[in-house]
Amino acid sequence: MKVFAEHGFHKSQVSRIAKEAGVADGTIYLYFKKKEDILTSLFQEKLGELVAKFNQEITPEMSAKEALYKVCEIHYGVLEKNVHLAFLTQIELRQSDLALRQEIGLALKRYIILIENILERGKADGSFRADLDVKLVRLLIFGGMDEVVTSWLISGQKYSLSAQVGKTLDFFMKGIE
Repeated sequence: MKVFAEHGFHKSQVSRIAKEAGVADGTIYLYFKKKEDILTSLFQEKLGELVAKFNQEITPEMSAKEALYKVCEIHYGVLEKNVHLAFLTQIELRQSDLALRQEIGLALKRYIILIENILERGKADGSFRADLDVKLVRLLIFGGMDEVVTSWLISGQKYSLSAQVGKTLDFFMKGIE
């Protein structure tokens, strides 16, 4: 992750990745056929950890609003604590080829479905608008958080990303409640 974040995918060499990992170049090729596989695997692993954290911290007792707040809090908090991961997800993946982005998009599906389920729950219990277009709003919420993180990175992390949670959710709640 560090090598990809610091050098970009295209300039990252497998030998540099192996050195950072403390293994021989050949060891990398025992597990990965090509560099794209390393990036995909890394992203799937980190996204899996993030989704597991969501599932661990979002309880059925939480309101839909509280659950969305928790999603945003975790999203910003994890990326703020791991700037290499933030660069990888926000900057590097957007420069990858279409096939790689599509494969990573499949891994993102669990995250998008999690947001969708929270929105459906809020719609069902009446805390969100009955006419809410859940499929559109889930993308808007994810995309909004995504853009906040990208702007934070581009600014040089000059402010607290975690401090943006309340303002982010306030904006979305005005549209969906």
